[in-house]
Amino acid sequence: MPTGELVFRSATDADIPALVALIESAYRGDASRAGWTTEADLLEGQRTDPEGVAAVVRQKDGRLLVAERDGEPIACCQLEHRGDHVYFGMFAVRPALQGGGLGKVILAEAERAARAAWGAREMRMTVIRQRTELIAWYERRGYRRTGELSPFPYGDERFGIPQRADLAFELLVKPLG
Repeated sequence: MPTGELVFRSATDADIPALVALIESAYRGDASRAGWTTEADLLEGQRTDPEGVAAVVRQKDGRLLVAERDGEPIACCQLEHRGDHVYFGMFAVRPALQGGGLGKVILAEAERAARAAWGAREMRMTVIRQRTELIAWYERRGYRRTGELSPFPYGDERFGIPQRADLAFELLVKPLG
């Protein structure tokens, strides 16, 4: 288990395989059940793939922020500058490290980085509306539910294989000081 200092940096192409594995482990399959952010009961199949991660890594108006200890990636998140706000996504913390406060640290760094890099005044994200425990976690960190829903991409297995027919994303928003 990595114990060294937490280091933040932007992902590179060389990180893609490790980041795909990290993201998959946090959301899908039995390994994800070691943490509390699993979507395994809602979705099967993949959460992302090398092409999806590469697109975020290479994005002109964004970055994939990596948190590592002892040179090992233990968390990541996507920051995408979208005009007056930054979109936060692809958030993953190694399942064995969830529940110990690391997520709060990563989220705070993401918000700081969004303000520093783009002068962002607001962070936005979409969360599967059925993820009530996760939404409550974000609410405790200042995010507000908007009630604005967008459809889950049914039929596109790049995003997983839904286990129920009523999945949708809800927009969460937080003003950045």
